[in-house]
Amino acid sequence: MVDYSVWDHIEVSDDEDETHPNIDTASLFRWRVFNVKQTDEEESEDQKEKKLKTFVERNEKQIKHFGMLRRWDDSQKYLADNPHLVCEETANYLVIWCVDLEVEEKHALMEQVAHQTIVMQFILELAKGLKVDPRACFRQFFAKIKTADQRYMDGLYDEVESFKERVRGRAKARVEQAVKEYEEQERQKRLGPGGLDPVEVYESLPPELQKCFDVKDVLMLQDAISKMDPTEAKHHMQRCIASGLWVPNAKAGAEGPDEELDKESGAGEGGGP
Repeated sequence: MVDYSVWDHIEVSDDEDETHPNIDTASLFRWRVFNVKQTDEEESEDQKEKKLKTFVERNEKQIKHFGMLRRWDDSQKYLADNPHLVCEETANYLVIWCVDLEVEEKHALMEQVAHQTIVMQFILELAKGLKVDPRACFRQFFAKIKTADQRYMDGLYDEVESFKERVRGRAKARVEQAVKEYEEQERQKRLGPGGLDPVEVYESLPPELQKCFDVKDVLMLQDAISKMDPTEAKHHMQRCIASGLWVPNAKAGAEGPDEELDKESGAGEGGGP
């Protein structure tokens, strides 16, 4: 499943001057930040996303095949056999796939697909410069590649490396966000009756109280509390109750000593006395 949210809230850079001087295509600045501006001002973001989704549903297998090609001749032949792939939607999907691969730690495959992503973008920019349909000029791109001097090739590979760095940055941000969301979900599950996290409350306790919860000893806890300043003791016990670490007035049932102790202390995640 493609995660189209990778395009959300991505800023646009206009550092056009950084493009290699020997690259005769138009500026590639849009791709350096994974954001393709609208060519049709009337086309909404929802329309663009729907268009991309429909295109991918029909052509995902073919796009991925192109993304894994390594030889220039193979790429040219495949596009000649599948000219409908020479479009913005293919380039957009390849960007998303690169980020997905990096998140999945498939680094080598990401680097290969990144190369093909920039190839497609060079073709699209060449078409814009010539003011022709991309399908009508992709052969010119490959013809130029076969005779290009070292400066041109260095420029292309510089674009590939720059793009890969941005993919890594975007993937890292996505992973960090996913971890943050997961941790918050787990925290919400742990919250006690008063809305406090037992793990956070436990970690905030003085060492002598933590030890009581570690060994689940009610008498030890009572003794430790009696030796503390009353105000401080009340503060900690109220937080323990609000987090579920301590359940006051728990009635002993038919359980054995260990079960009764757990019930009285409200032992949960993070331990209880």
